[in-house]
Order: sequence, then C-alpha cells, then structure tokens
Amino acid sequence: MVVLNKIYTRTGDKGDTALGNGTRVAKYADRVAAYGTSDELNSFVGTARLVATGDMDIALARIQNDLFDLGADLCRPDMHLDKDAEYPPLRMATSQVDRLEREIDEMNTNLSPLRSFVLPGGSALSAQLHVCRTVARRAERLVVELATSEDVNQAAITYLNRLSDWFFVASRIANNNGEADVLWVPGANR
Repeated sequence: MVVLNKIYTRTGDKGDTALGNGTRVAKYADRVAAYGTSDELNSFVGTARLVATGDMDIALARIQNDLFDLGADLCRPDMHLDKDAEYPPLRMATSQVDRLEREIDEMNTNLSPLRSFVLPGGSALSAQLHVCRTVARRAERLVVELATSEDVNQAAITYLNRLSDWFFVASRIANNNGEADVLWVPGANR
C-alpha cells in the first residue's frame, strides 16, 4: 500500500530521482523519460474521460490503471533481480495485451474498412483519443530505445504498441463508428 503523507521531499532538488529499486539517476535518464511519458499519457487519458461516457469511459479507466502498472514496471530496473526483491515488483502481463486485442477486435466489428488515412478530429473525444494515440507512440519509442541498453519487460513494449492501436480504433468509434471520420485528401491544398 502506498502512503503519501508528505508530497515534497527535497531529495530531487539537485536534478536526480529515485527509481523503484532505490537507485538514484538523473531526472533526464532514459528510464525516467520512458515512465514519465507513460504518466503524461495517463493525464491525457484522464482528459479524454471528461467527455467519454458509458463503456468508453469504463475502458479508459481500465487503461489508466494499466498505465500506472506500466509506470511501476518501468521505474524498476534489473528485472533479473526480481526474485530477490522484498516485494515482487509489478510487471506488465500479456493478459493486459490480450484484453486490449479483444477490445480492439470488438470495436472494429462496427467499423467500415478505411479507404484513406484519418486526420485527428471529428468529435472532441476522437480528437483527444488521437492525442492519446500519438503520446502512446512516443512512449513506445522511448521504451524501445531504453530496451537497447537496459532490461525492459517485453510485455511493456507490446502493451504500448497495442494501446496506440486501441486509441486509433476507439477514436473512430467516437466519430459515430467512423461515419464522422475526417479523411486525408492527398494534395488537396496544392
């Protein structure tokens, strides 16, 4: 259980921060950038929830919880030491990826195939979900880059990849099941 009775600690005043295993690193470290971007994504999902209703809001709430799981996973380096930890670190699981895939497939059954690329926009919710999609892609790029030099749970990478797809399909659902999608017209303004 997390207990936060004091919000500021002054321990990061010189530009470093503690990872989940207590190691101190610069606040601009690749790992911090990766989990910081997942936190940023979570904030954008919260903004999208302001206009989401019903099943979409419920699904976005699940994703917000997953994104906290992702942050907990990414802030804890040295996966090979997990078995020695006092408390087993929280890691993303393939079941979370599987759930996203099931939800994508279910949402996609209501959509017509695309014949052009979709521009971000249409409804307010669709536009916000496109922001979530692009921030998810950035988070994925940062995590993939981190994985070139440090241990990263593969399920975390796969989750982010699938999550951006989820946001894309959900943005079409938010546009009246794709009927109000704004389509790209190549060279329209030449």
